[in-house]
Amino acid sequence: MIKFIKVTRVCDIQKLSVLASVIWHEAFANILSQNQIDYMIEKFQSFGAIKTAIDNDGYEYFFISDETGITGYTGIQQKDDKLFLSKLYIVKENRGRKIASEAFLFLEELARKRNLKSIWLTVNRNNTHAIEVYKSKGFSIIRTQVTDIGNGFVMDDYIFEKNL
Repeated sequence: MIKFIKVTRVCDIQKLSVLASVIWHEAFANILSQNQIDYMIEKFQSFGAIKTAIDNDGYEYFFISDETGITGYTGIQQKDDKLFLSKLYIVKENRGRKIASEAFLFLEELARKRNLKSIWLTVNRNNTHAIEVYKSKGFSIIRTQVTDIGNGFVMDDYIFEKNL
């Protein structure tokens, strides 16, 4: 059984930042340079970045777990009448077990309880596997976006959205 455990304690934020580093280094190795991965982890998924996002920016993070332990995590932010799916990552060994499908059900239910109209997300244009997953879950590309994130790096993304 899949559970979603809200990250609230400092020790959980620390555990999440370590998990994020492991997953990001594996997931983006064929898409981004090592330098960009390291920079993005520090900027977006380090202990300090996650704590600030939770404390100041309205982000919520959840560990995804099952009987074997933590299998991944998700991060969201409510913006007006939409839910921004900022992060959804599954540990490599747990991919293909329908965990992401359970996460989408959880997020859709959460959004509906909050009377939100849609869920949206960004995905790197070269992340073909994630793109196919999002399309299979009913998300559609609504636009492209290139964002300067500093240090000479950009995020070259598709913006996906799913109406609820």
